Amino acid sequence: MTHPAFAATPEPPYYAVIFTSVRAATDPDGYARMAEAMAALAADQPGYLGEESARGDDRVGITVSYWRDEASIAAWKRVAAHTVAQREGRANWYEDYVVRVARVERAYTLASSSEAGLR
Repeated sequence: MTHPAFAATPEPPYYAVIFTSVRAATDPDGYARMAEAMAALAADQPGYLGEESARGDDRVGITVSYWRDEASIAAWKRVAAHTVAQREGRANWYEDYVVRVARVERAYTLASSSEAGLR
């Protein structure tokens, strides 16, 4: 069994959107509320498979969302509330960020790699 913080994804291939960010030095109101709302909204989108996220004390964070296909990612990018959150993020919440989209070709866990002798 994998850790509950890991997204439960299907067998590859599928896609990952990797959002690496540096939060602004100040902590403006509304960020946590918007992040929670966007996670819930994304989870309701067709093609959404899951999400993993972490942020360090250095204000650097990485969120990886998993999607069935590129069309699902493009549709999510066009959701009106997501577009508003993106504008707010650029204006108030992020010092910098980079978004990467990748196709996942292989995925395995500690348990599955041990069973296959990959450890």
